[in-house]
Amino acid sequence: MRTKLTSALIALLSVFVLSAPASADKDTPINLNQLPAAAQQVIKTHFAGKKVALAKYDKDLTDKSYDVIFTDGSKLEFDRNGKWTEIFCPTGSVPTALVPAAITQYVNTHYASAKIVKIERDKRETEVKLSDGMEITFNTKYQVTDIDR
Repeated sequence: MRTKLTSALIALLSVFVLSAPASADKDTPINLNQLPAAAQQVIKTHFAGKKVALAKYDKDLTDKSYDVIFTDGSKLEFDRNGKWTEIFCPTGSVPTALVPAAITQYVNTHYASAKIVKIERDKRETEVKLSDGMEITFNTKYQVTDIDR
C-alpha cells in the first residue's frame, strides 16, 4: 500500500513540476497602445515609418517584457517599464539616437565601414553587433570588454 501511495505522489508531483513552466510562460498579443508610454515614444520617434507585424506582452515566472516585431524583420524588446533592452535592425541600422554616444564614437573610429545592426543591454553591459559580423561588448562605462567575430 505504501509503495502505491508513494508512486502516486511521485507521479502527481511530476505532473505539477512539468506543467508549471509551461503555464508560467505567457506570450499575449497586444495593441501598440498597450505598451508602456516610453516604448510607444521610441516607436513613434525612431520607427514611425515601419509597419508592425506583431506586438506582444511576455510574462514568465520572474519578469515581464514587451516585444515589437516589424514586417521588415526589425525587432524591439522592452522591459516592464518600456525601456528598450534589445534593438535589432537586420535590413538597416539601429537609429543613432538610441545608441550611447561613446559606443557610436568607438564604432565610427574603429569600424567606420560597418553599421550597428543590433544592440542589447542589461544592468552590467551593452553588446552591439555590426553589419560585418563583429560583436563588441561594453561595460557600464562604455569601455570595451570583449570583441568576437
